[in-house]
Amino acid sequence: MGRTVVGVTIFGLLLASAVAQPNQNDWDIYSFHINSTVSNRYATTVITSRVANRMQESKEIEFHVQIPKDAFISKFRMYIDGQAYDGVVKTKEKAQQQYTEAVSRGQSAGIVSSVGRSLEEFRTSVNVGANKKVTFELHYEELLRRKHGKYELKIHARPMQTVRDFKIDVHMQEKAGITFVDVKGGLSTKELANAITKTQEDKQVWVHFYPTVNQQQTCDGCGEQGLNGDLIISYDVQRDNGFGDIQKANGYFVHHFAPSSLPRIPKNVVFVIDRSGSMSGRKMQQTRIALVKILSDLAEEDFFGLITFDSEILTWKKELVQATAENVETAQAFARNIQDRGATDINAALIEGAKMLTRYKREGSASILILLTDGDPTTGVTNRVKIQENVKRVIAGNFPLYCLGFGFDVSFEFLQKLSLMNDGVARRIYEDSDADLQLKGFYEEVANPLLTDVTMIYEGGANLTQTNFSQYYNGSEIVVAGQILDNNVENFNPQVVAISVRSKVTFSEGDTGPDPNENTSDSVLQRVWAYLTVKQLLKKELLLSGNEKQKVKDEALELSLKYSFVTPLTSMVVTKPQEGDTEVLHKPEEGKPQRHRHHGGGSTATRRTQLISSSPQSRHRTGVVHSSRLSVHPRYPGLAAHPGLPGLPGRPGQQGLPGEKGFPSTSSRWAMFPMYDDFPDFGAALPQTPASDYVQLETTSDYIEATSSPEPVTHRFWVKSDGPSRPLCFDVPGTVLLKLLYHPSRELYINGELDSVTNGGFKKIVIRVGSDQRIEVDTEGITVEHGQNVSRHVGPDPIRSGSATIIRTDKEIDIEVEDIRLVIYIHQKDREDLLWPVLRQIPSDSNTDGLLALKPVVYEISQIIPHTKVKINESEIQVTNADAIDYSLGSHRSMECFHAPADQILPRPLSHFLVNRL
Repeated sequence: MGRTVVGVTIFGLLLASAVAQPNQNDWDIYSFHINSTVSNRYATTVITSRVANRMQESKEIEFHVQIPKDAFISKFRMYIDGQAYDGVVKTKEKAQQQYTEAVSRGQSAGIVSSVGRSLEEFRTSVNVGANKKVTFELHYEELLRRKHGKYELKIHARPMQTVRDFKIDVHMQEKAGITFVDVKGGLSTKELANAITKTQEDKQVWVHFYPTVNQQQTCDGCGEQGLNGDLIISYDVQRDNGFGDIQKANGYFVHHFAPSSLPRIPKNVVFVIDRSGSMSGRKMQQTRIALVKILSDLAEEDFFGLITFDSEILTWKKELVQATAENVETAQAFARNIQDRGATDINAALIEGAKMLTRYKREGSASILILLTDGDPTTGVTNRVKIQENVKRVIAGNFPLYCLGFGFDVSFEFLQKLSLMNDGVARRIYEDSDADLQLKGFYEEVANPLLTDVTMIYEGGANLTQTNFSQYYNGSEIVVAGQILDNNVENFNPQVVAISVRSKVTFSEGDTGPDPNENTSDSVLQRVWAYLTVKQLLKKELLLSGNEKQKVKDEALELSLKYSFVTPLTSMVVTKPQEGDTEVLHKPEEGKPQRHRHHGGGSTATRRTQLISSSPQSRHRTGVVHSSRLSVHPRYPGLAAHPGLPGLPGRPGQQGLPGEKGFPSTSSRWAMFPMYDDFPDFGAALPQTPASDYVQLETTSDYIEATSSPEPVTHRFWVKSDGPSRPLCFDVPGTVLLKLLYHPSRELYINGELDSVTNGGFKKIVIRVGSDQRIEVDTEGITVEHGQNVSRHVGPDPIRSGSATIIRTDKEIDIEVEDIRLVIYIHQKDREDLLWPVLRQIPSDSNTDGLLALKPVVYEISQIIPHTKVKINESEIQVTNADAIDYSLGSHRSMECFHAPADQILPRPLSHFLVNRL
């Protein structure tokens, strides 16, 4: 029987359009997690998606992914029936040969598909057996580029179905400090805004996006097919000095240079606008709109010129004119009347623009030439190489040329070479409804020059990326990476020399010692260096020919293979389970779309216990039990019990002492502490329990301690502050039951039982909905009661009960009840498994109550000496400096906090948050 193809879209930064919408009973994307870690502007993203084939026959499942154009895929893996299938990065030629061989054998094979505005698409597929599952795991890396004074991490989601376990987690860490974070995009609108949580500290930010199924259907552009939009996280870093931020580790360095407190340099700018026949219609209209807006943004100290061209050259003015209000208004009138006609003489137009800028040199200014065209040269000089030579000769390295290519008909590689040869960049303008905004957005990137002739000097450095830049613009950033010779940071001296207005300026770093904040065992800096080097080598290759071109190409290829980057020189070969099928994933070229443990009650103490065997005759045989839990008898302090004492099996059905409730008995062994020397006498005092059922412990100080009541465990909680200030923290002593969340309108209760032995979490959490639904979570599994039905679950399969959906993995449990999303993390402390709940989604209703529903505290520091005092709601309280552990991110993180009694910090007394039952 032939295989049926079902199109499945994997999402987050993934996007696809299925050929035919499948029946959702046939397959299920039951879990999707995307985890992006940004360390000093370098983002590493891991996408994990789990798909189940629900049919009784095998299905071809497609995996579609769109990643940022500037990113390199570095790992791809599939898990099927516990078997991992890895993608391997190979040279383009070897990968293509393997692909061709697979096709010739009649096996399924794939290749990369289309290119979008800011994303490019990779895809693969795999045959999944009946009632089987597949896990896809993708890794990619990118260096975030600063534009308009901020960095952006963009996530696009279009799943083509709703997903029960949908999570996006982003962690940003910046050595320089983070000034602001903004979360926007279509995935932050309407109800989806409630699915976003953000935690910001001085140097770290966490963003979580956990939409419920209902929310996935209510965003802009969403419906039954789930999410369709972007989640954009933008931020910037602290800039305390002009030199910028330099990181050094493991013999590598990365320097981020973006001074902002500099005077703006007046500019001379000439716009060269294509008005040939191919620019007719919307292209010309959008160009006119953009040009009028750009002209209105010119500063009065700027000078500018306008040139339009087809087969003829038309200049608005023969010379540059100052951007006075009158001149700008006249120029705007000219721009509104530009009409399309004739052929395309790019050579003559660019030469005229370059000459205009050359004729009008102004000391202390910066010159820029901007070309906008949608086609190839069709008249005058049409030989592209000759045009490139002519333009380079006239510009003579005096100013940069920026080429904007309108649409896909333009020869973009030609424009790339033109720009690169003249210290500029080429940008494609897409024929969308916002093309005028694209044009204006590009201009704003170069609108405010701050430095010219920028030279980055690194004495003691080697293998440097680009170090010379014609201009530096406000809101942008220069990034240089390299190696430190012999890893000798003492001899490493970085410096920046540039021109600011009319004077030479020098920036230097005071402290060039090693950075203690860097992870020297596994530094990301080497990968940043490799990433930048490959990017720049690929650009350099465009400008070379012959042996030089091949040398640069070989160097880029070597680095791509070493660091497993999928670049234009490499491809990823994916071998699949069905008869060794192979797919080859290429990186598309711009403009070239391509083919296709739970414990009982009682007082407890954790001990490393030395035991004597269970009969007096053999009491000198010993064994060791690690971390045994002894429940000390409430009335007889010399007596303790351990459930199923390891190495000494209990007696099923054994009864506890008369009149003692809640003390472990079934399948337990009684253990006697050494202060009772006469073992038979003590046993005789307990006639219902045979002496053979007792174990005597060796005399050690540990066990004498255990005979007394253990110290109550104190758990520390913290409350966020409203802003980047440190949180407030308080302690909850003893083993208590806490009200975590109460939602009266939904009759929903979430309560938790704190662990009685180890601080740092809960031993049990219970969720009750109405009178007939109860979910109990412990560290070993989940018990679900719905009406008369009771079930116990310990595996990873999704659980559906009434209005609740529960998904468990190794380290977390995700519970969705209507529009509430609770994540319970499982962590270990002192060898004990503990639970920590985090509310990722809460309704906007104001009547919710509980510790998890607490709003951030607004406070101000009213006094520091002699004692720190803070003011909360007009009440002044004394606080102390303390530390708290944050488990809310799935990992341990120590942080500083202001500590005070709970009743002083909480909006209501602590007793309000205590409950009598789970």
